[in-house]
Formats: sequence, C-alpha cells, structure tokens
Amino acid sequence: MHDDRREGATVDATTRPTLESVAQRAGVSRQTVSNVLNAPHLVRAETTDRVRAAIDALGYRPSSAARQLRTGRSRVLGLRLEPVHDGINGAVLDRFLHALTESAQARGYRVMLFTAPDDDREIAQYGELLDTADLDAFVLTSTHRDDRRAAWLAERDVPFVTFGRPWDPPGDDRPAHPWVDVDGAAGTRAAVDHLRRLGHERIAYLGWPDGSDVGEDRASGWAAAMVDAGHDGGLLRRLHARVPDGVAAGAQATERVLADASPTAVVCASDSLALGALTVARTHGTSLAVVGFDDTPVAAAVGLTSVAQPLTEAAHRTLDLLLDQLDGTGGTRSREVLLAPHLVERASSRTP
Repeated sequence: MHDDRREGATVDATTRPTLESVAQRAGVSRQTVSNVLNAPHLVRAETTDRVRAAIDALGYRPSSAARQLRTGRSRVLGLRLEPVHDGINGAVLDRFLHALTESAQARGYRVMLFTAPDDDREIAQYGELLDTADLDAFVLTSTHRDDRRAAWLAERDVPFVTFGRPWDPPGDDRPAHPWVDVDGAAGTRAAVDHLRRLGHERIAYLGWPDGSDVGEDRASGWAAAMVDAGHDGGLLRRLHARVPDGVAAGAQATERVLADASPTAVVCASDSLALGALTVARTHGTSLAVVGFDDTPVAAAVGLTSVAQPLTEAAHRTLDLLLDQLDGTGGTRSREVLLAPHLVERASSRTP
C-alpha cells in the first residue's frame, strides 16, 4: 500500500496518526505512549525505544496545547544568546547551543533564545518571559563572580542550570545551584605536560587580564604545572602575559615574551591568542611550539594543537540536571558536574 506520509505529503486531520495508532503499532497501551512522551523515567528503555520507533514510523506529533494542559508544562527552555565579538571563540557557545537544542529536542523540549545586552536586562527578560511565554526553566552561560542572575531565579524557585560554575569564594552565602563546567586548569596542565614530554621547559602563557574567572582557572593549571616542574615565581612572572583576547593581541604578547624570557613553547587561554602566537612563529621562522584552548574550527584548519572542551557532553549533562528538577527524579546524582577536557595534538606542538 502506498503511503504518502513517507514522501512528506501533508496529512489531513482525518488521517493524522493518534496516540492510539502509535500504541497499536508499538504493541503497548495508550498510557505507556503517554508516559514515554511526558514521563519517560517511568518506562523501561526497551519499551521507550519501541514507542519512539512507532512515533517516527507514523510521523506522530503530540498536541503541545493538550500536553501543556495535562502536565502544566510548556516543555520550553530559555537561554540568552550573547553577541559574538570574535568569530573564532564564538564557535564554542555555538557548539554548546547546538548540542543542547538537539538533546532537548530528542526529549520533547524546545529551546527559546532571547537577547540581552547585560545581566540586568537578562534578569528583566526572565520576568517578562515567565509572565508571557510559559517557559519551564532556563540555562545560564558566562557565569562570573557576584552573578545576580542565579540568585534571582533561585529566590523565585525557577528551575535553572548554569553552564559554568559559580565563581564566588568559599563561604559565600549565595544559595547553591546545579551547574556544569569544564576543568580549565586540567586543560592547561595537560598542555604543559604534553610540551614537557616533547622536551620544552621554558613554556610561556598568554592569558587574559585580571578579572576573568575562567581565565584565572586556565592560568592556574599552567602555573601549577610549571611549579611542579621546578620553575620559580620570578621566571613564571616573565613568562606570563596578560592581554585582551584576540589574534593581534596574541601576536604582540608573543613578541614581548620572546624578547624578555626566550620561551620555546607557549600555552594560550584561547585559540585566538594562539593564532596570534602561531603567526609570529611562522613569520619569524622560529620553532616555537604553540597550544591553544577550545579546539575551534580554525585550530584544525591551521594545524594548531588545542585543548578541546566536551561541549556535547556538557549540553547533555546540563539537560539532565534541568530535567531532574522538573521531574523530581535526581536521586543521588551530583548537582555539580566538572568535566575533563582533552588535548587534540596537531603540528603546532613540536620539539624545541
């Protein structure tokens, strides 16, 4: 029998697949199909797979309005889309957002994007969206010290997870909240260890100016690894450059550090800074080894060794923590997830 639905034809209301037709095809009850869609934690994995296969085969799409009436949920998550100032580093949040959206869609949720120029406007947007858009929860990015966004949501019992840990000092009285982050210090330590195995000892670091918690985290891994290698604080101060992020700033800082401390290798807080360092190395024909951070597409294009963040896993874990709050099924799962990055080795990390 020919089925127009298999070729993407429009299905009218009289032939549109129903909950009952999905149940019949999967060999389960109507309630089981409903549970797969609305409370998947109640259903065994093999049953869920069978129901999902039936849904895909029939092209069934549940009514969002009816589901919201039953569950009291919109199944929509909010996330602020930040402006991209650097096409290189902007790829990081793009990849996280894509993975989060894909993971949410697979679980029956949608991600609503909104913009705000700063934290105050983001908080104002929370209030407006909660009043008008029927959002279930929020994902926050770009966390920082004294971050009022998390406190605002926590005070109102709005479910949320941050991609980025809270950077407030120990003993701070702000309420704890669920978060997922990547261990930047472990990444730069791995970069130093890799370069030392290649024979490098004078390893410089290009980092960001004071005030960046993520930057300090990444710098601390480099510093700890260099101290473990026997280098004193005086040399580390000469090897450490603090500059605004960007290719040009990375190139200028590399010139200064080469003149002052004669490193044979450099670890960078970003691929943008690393691209600047790599440009200097190639322009001067030196054997300077360079390692970046974030493993952006440009790193692969130019042969740059870089620390890769597990962004897909971070997105999945973020959604897990959100659904734990919405479903009340967290159990003993940790609400604080620190993921390990890994080093992607390419031609830029060479022997001295």
